[in-house]
Amino acid sequence: MWQELIIAFGLMLVLEGILPFLYPRRWQRMVETIAQMDPSAMRLAGLASMIIGLIIIYIAR
Repeated sequence: MWQELIIAFGLMLVLEGILPFLYPRRWQRMVETIAQMDPSAMRLAGLASMIIGLIIIYIAR
């Protein structure tokens, strides 16, 4: 179980690093935009992301 968790964490880091590596200027603008978001909108986006991730994991298993 720990091995899968470590692999998943490593994959997450690889996927998170793709956009800043390929498009650093766009990434900076996007982060600036996110920093200006209302906290409740950011919380809702995070919740939506978690739910979509759980659905993908459920379907894949």
